[in-house]
Amino acid sequence: MHEAADGAALNRAAFQATTHCLTGCAIGEVSGLVVSTALGLAILPSIVLAIVLSFVFGYGLTMQPLLQSGLSLRRALGIAFAADTVSLTTMEVTDNVVVLVVPGAMTAGLLDVLFWGSLALSLVIAFVVAFPVNRWLVARGLGHAVIHGSHEA
Repeated sequence: MHEAADGAALNRAAFQATTHCLTGCAIGEVSGLVVSTALGLAILPSIVLAIVLSFVFGYGLTMQPLLQSGLSLRRALGIAFAADTVSLTTMEVTDNVVVLVVPGAMTAGLLDVLFWGSLALSLVIAFVVAFPVNRWLVARGLGHAVIHGSHEA
């Protein structure tokens, strides 16, 4: 019975970590693709901008409460990098592969259902792929598990 409870707690922690990373990823992807489309950027610069913004927002969402708790910027950055890099990378690779394989997704306009549908699909698939990665990380005290106890340091 104790193992089942531990498994449920691990799944909850992994779900929360994955949702957290997905939020940063989604904000960055949407922002990057909207800006890229508005500026008429080509596919590669659009992807690069969306990836950069996904990492910025992902790390930022992790750092905000750490900074508010009184941690230094340097310590908060270190924790954010340790907590989010693997998950964000997993999501970004998955998300971009999905959008690239959907015909016409990268050239669809902001008012096109294909644009938003392929983006939504890519984020759902990225969540599914990143969940076991985050579960594995949390089970080993890595990923978002490094945030717990970071306020004491």
